[in-house]
Amino acid sequence: MHASAVGMSMTIKVYEVDRYGCTRVVKPTAEVTPADSIPASHALPPCQCTQCTGSQQ
Repeated sequence: MHASAVGMSMTIKVYEVDRYGCTRVVKPTAEVTPADSIPASHALPPCQCTQCTGSQQ
């Protein structure tokens, strides 16, 4: 049985990592609502590495 994403929320922990790899909790819990869709402007460009493109550059 699948629950609908409408009205659902997620709880995340917000933390930061310094340049030495040490973490510090900024906010122990934060309620967030998942997005229904992500605008194309926020999409990452396709990977250009040789493994993904299949080329031998």
